[in-house]
Amino acid sequence: MMESLKEKTARGLFWGAVGSGLTQLLNVVIGILLGRMLSPAEYGVVGILSVFTAIAGALQAGGFTQGLINLKSPTDRDYNAVFWFNVSVSLVLYAVLFVVAPLIATFFRQPCLIEVSRVVFLCLPISALGIVYNAYMQKNMMNRELALTNLLALSVSGLTGVLLALGGYSYWSLVWQQIVYIVVTNVVRLYYVRWRPSMVIDFGPVRQMFGFCVKLMVTNIINALNLHLLTFIFGRLFTIGAVGNYSQASKWSAMAGSLISGMVGQVAQPVLVSVSEERDREVRVFRKMLRFVAFLSFPAMFGLALIAREFILLTVGSQWSDCIPLLQVLCLAGAFQPFYTLYQHLAISCGKSDVYMWLNVTYIVAQLIQISLLYDRGILAVVSACSVCSVVWLLLWQVVAHRLIGLRLRDVLSDLMPFMAVAFAVMAVTFFLTSTLTGYIPTLLSRVCLAVVLYFGAMRLLRAKVMDECLRFIFHRS
Repeated sequence: MMESLKEKTARGLFWGAVGSGLTQLLNVVIGILLGRMLSPAEYGVVGILSVFTAIAGALQAGGFTQGLINLKSPTDRDYNAVFWFNVSVSLVLYAVLFVVAPLIATFFRQPCLIEVSRVVFLCLPISALGIVYNAYMQKNMMNRELALTNLLALSVSGLTGVLLALGGYSYWSLVWQQIVYIVVTNVVRLYYVRWRPSMVIDFGPVRQMFGFCVKLMVTNIINALNLHLLTFIFGRLFTIGAVGNYSQASKWSAMAGSLISGMVGQVAQPVLVSVSEERDREVRVFRKMLRFVAFLSFPAMFGLALIAREFILLTVGSQWSDCIPLLQVLCLAGAFQPFYTLYQHLAISCGKSDVYMWLNVTYIVAQLIQISLLYDRGILAVVSACSVCSVVWLLLWQVVAHRLIGLRLRDVLSDLMPFMAVAFAVMAVTFFLTSTLTGYIPTLLSRVCLAVVLYFGAMRLLRAKVMDECLRFIFHRS
């Protein structure tokens, strides 16, 4: 049983890595092309609306994706009830957002947002059709299919966005890119999942899961607010170009961080649920996931901070130079974000959606206090303070993990600190050795190559077990 779970988890992580890696590679290519063709102001128009779509998306899903995954054996009746619930809520939400579109445009002093928002918000009812299919695939750990779905949808939508941008459609290219992505994703999910909804609408399972899921819904709304809060505030207080710069920096940072979070997030909850009745085993599994995340996250995010200047100037151009310091700060904090994914899935797998909710509620309050105190000092000051807060907040999640499964702080530090120290030292040495180089391309390539060699060399000298296990699994598959 242990070997079966281990192999299943490894396979899930493998396909998560392949899917996330190729997805982020495509995102890089698409982001570079669109970044060169569109201005910060054009990015800002669509970026402003992200907070509304994120909150509405959390409302329509209602936390039932996690609720379905958390069930030991969800039935067709469960899936059907959640499907019709999501569709019904999404239609109501779209109607409300359609009506308030003029108010949104007035608030941000951007008349074009009336028409743009009404099209962007179509993503809600369209995506509602695929939420249950996504839950089904995650529950059954169809990681290979999830990876292929994302890759196909991203390829088609990215090509659509680039072609529209070349045709001079400005911010509309970003709008239709989002819609095409959701449509293609839903079509491919239908191909892979044989389940189909029935016309017998019974919300009984929704009512049974509601107490658990509503807390997740509130938490998802809080997370959406937190993720897009600065974009929202900047849209009101600063120029649309400032919003675009922050959106660009946040996009690249999130893209790198989601490579690890997406890889682990696809398997964390199903695996933790499967071992939730064996406390010692649960602790061992969780700590192993922590080490795996640390092995990847610290060098990836610290490395992106190291090459941020050369990367931005070479890819999207000097028009985005103001986003470079924002990107560096977000990367340093982003190294810790994948750990949130693990801690949050742990709380959910233990049925503690209320703890998950309240920790995120208090976090958003802390963020709001910081913003109110520092916003007049500029974007960088606010982003820096919020980034520090996000790292410190992990300590509260650790307190929760200790109460839930007995996970000790000193064990967590012993798992994480070696990887963080080595990654930081490698980037410092790399910066020192390449500081005299001139030219963006030689500097970028030299830093990437040197950092990779130094980090993996250090891991080999330290005999990092997690690296050996990753290499054995990869070569065994081949």
